[in-house]
Amino acid sequence: MVKQSLFVALLTAVSVLVSAEEIRPPLAVEPTGIIETLPERYPADWFLVHDAAFFHMSDGKVVVLDTTKDSVGDQVQGMFPVSLMGTFIEAQSRGEILAVETFHTRGSRGDRIDVLTVWDTVNLAAVAEVMLPTGKRFMGMPERVALQLMKADRWLAIFNLSPSTTVTLVDLEARAVIGEIPIPGCSFIYANGDMGLSALCADGRMLTVVLNDDGSEKSRVMSEVFFDSDDSPIFERPAVVDDIAYFPAFDGRVQPVAMTGNAALPMASWPLYGKGEEAWAPSGIGIDGEDDLGRIYFLMNAEANGVDGMHNAGGSEIWVFDPEARRRVLRIPLEAWGLSLAVSRGEEPKVLVTNPTDMSVELYDGLTGSFIKNITGFGQETPLLLRGAQ
Repeated sequence: MVKQSLFVALLTAVSVLVSAEEIRPPLAVEPTGIIETLPERYPADWFLVHDAAFFHMSDGKVVVLDTTKDSVGDQVQGMFPVSLMGTFIEAQSRGEILAVETFHTRGSRGDRIDVLTVWDTVNLAAVAEVMLPTGKRFMGMPERVALQLMKADRWLAIFNLSPSTTVTLVDLEARAVIGEIPIPGCSFIYANGDMGLSALCADGRMLTVVLNDDGSEKSRVMSEVFFDSDDSPIFERPAVVDDIAYFPAFDGRVQPVAMTGNAALPMASWPLYGKGEEAWAPSGIGIDGEDDLGRIYFLMNAEANGVDGMHNAGGSEIWVFDPEARRRVLRIPLEAWGLSLAVSRGEEPKVLVTNPTDMSVELYDGLTGSFIKNITGFGQETPLLLRGAQ
């Protein structure tokens, strides 16, 4: 009986203490219905970080990142989803971001739906959709050359691989598909004048298709052979300056191709490496870029030249070139290994690099090569493709 009384007394005392602890001052009333907006044109130091969610691909996303800030809360300006190995392009003149993505009616199964989603850059809200032909669009590692704007940003060209290769043309004003252009044996899309597009072909040539004002085909021209897919392959994504596309090659060269508006015109190639540097070659995923100063950037690996499979391993340095002089003007030793890079616009370019060891991103000064900061913890898992804000 005594034990029972002690237990009841102890329980009562604990209840009183708990009740006292639970009495808190009321929280301040938080305002609701507030919608933050972004500037019509993103600042030069902002980047679009594409996290493809490699291990659960339907959850891909793009993070709008302000690299001038120090805390994650200030760095992350917004986010929008890009589902199932989608890809995107910023149409700055339209105030839109265009994303091609895929859904299924039952999540991971059911009927497939391919769609072009139009995002408003100010509100990061989906403002329109265009239904695309089902089962055709290129679905692979996100590529900067899978989409291309044309006709003063009024059309969007979308690369298809099903496995036949074609281009779907979308009228962005009418929000409708115009038609489909066959490009057999050729892949990806490269701007060639305002009404032309080029594609890289397996036989070492480049196809250029020029369109009429209604989207029909006006002309089709093949270039001469300028690379060998087996013996001297080139990467599919070039750095572009003044309508010249600089394709890096597996053997450490760069292959310029002039985009004249009517046909692709291959030019003389030249080596990126100097004397004693013959083992260096480009390597990685997003391996090149360009800045507003007319310079081109390449992610370089000291052991990649001539080693099978090393073309996608990444690299330890970024080399910056004056392409007109064919001269290297800067070497940027990376703090950690690099896998992809992007360059910001403006007179003081910054370089953002994906570190594959922990999937953080690192920021460098594009003029001096100095390391600025590491950025992580913003929800990224596999940020394999980076873009400077336009």
